[in-house]
Amino acid sequence: MVSRRYAELAGAGSDNGQISVIEAREFVDPAKRLGFDFWAGVPCSYLTPFINYTIGDSELTYISSANEGDAVATASGAALGGHRSVAMMQNSGLGNAVSPLTSLNHVFRIPILLIVTLRGEPGKPDEPQHELMGQITPSLLDVMRIPWAWFPDRSEDVEASLRAAVSHMDSTGRPYALIMKKGAVAPYPLKQNPGRVKRLDAGPPVTGSNRRKAPSRHEVLRQLVADSDTPDTVLIASTGFNGRELYAIDDRPNQLYMVGSMGCAASLGLGLSKVRPDKKIIVIDGDGAVLMRMGNMATVGVYAGDNFFHLLLDNHVHESTGGQATVSSVVDFETVAHACGYKSVYSAQRDYREISGFLQAKSPALMLVETCRGVPEGLPRPSVKPVAVARRLMRHLGVSTAWMALE
Repeated sequence: MVSRRYAELAGAGSDNGQISVIEAREFVDPAKRLGFDFWAGVPCSYLTPFINYTIGDSELTYISSANEGDAVATASGAALGGHRSVAMMQNSGLGNAVSPLTSLNHVFRIPILLIVTLRGEPGKPDEPQHELMGQITPSLLDVMRIPWAWFPDRSEDVEASLRAAVSHMDSTGRPYALIMKKGAVAPYPLKQNPGRVKRLDAGPPVTGSNRRKAPSRHEVLRQLVADSDTPDTVLIASTGFNGRELYAIDDRPNQLYMVGSMGCAASLGLGLSKVRPDKKIIVIDGDGAVLMRMGNMATVGVYAGDNFFHLLLDNHVHESTGGQATVSSVVDFETVAHACGYKSVYSAQRDYREISGFLQAKSPALMLVETCRGVPEGLPRPSVKPVAVARRLMRHLGVSTAWMALE
């Protein structure tokens, strides 16, 4: 069933529900003047003009994400670094973005602008797979408590739409969405190949000389904390025991503990690394999280620069949920990283005490450490709230935004 608000607004913008057309520059340029300089997304034919335009603008950063949730997380990483950011997606992929929108952006109060296309618009012909999502897109945003408006179909309305979005984002620290109907933006040709960020030459995987007894996660993290005690490092720990153990070892302002959005740590780190090339971004991941969104590795391999370091701790189980086995025992993460374009790949046999060497390697770099199972007795949960952790990190980065005071 189509919601009453949806029905009331369905024809908004012009007579008989017919929308007019704006040029990509008529939206992107005013957005850029308001500070929106970081864009991430997953292609949709409705979004093609935007994607082509942002790719061709040297003043903008565009990341082609592996899925919609990754686009949200990457844009959120840029927002943590003090940049206004946009995540673009087809509404059929909005479901992929529910996890980070509800457990990353909402929890940490990180505002981004969403542009969601309306495939399957009621009363308009489209493919059958879009029918249901076309009916429930506005309701889904409502359920997630994300205010939305129709994408402006007249150039004179663009500024007001963007300012409404900025006002909400700055006053609440939460996302705002624009729903784009078919044909809202005039075609714009691709003038620069999106592959301009060339695939990196990873070289052969690096392997250690000796196989050692698997260390505990706590031992590895303690070594990492010791080796990253410099003002130019940021540590982002994936949800579960990685974040909890890192907090227990030392709760520092340069650390962020994911409490949800499983699998999005690398995307968040990627976005932050792109806008803060002066910082060394270290993402601490687990095998279950990486497997959930392994497409992240391909995106990192293409877009990450020389400040991205990916530490993967693999104990072959989902330990925080009871120790159920993952499928990591049959996955060659080193080869995957090599194929995805990581410049340095340290194998599972590498002595974890050589983390300092890993952090000096050509990057993006991956270090895979097989760890034993087990959790320290009495392991605490972070007592500091997620939003306070995010704001503390932003202050550490020297970031100042209108929404930083919201905790």
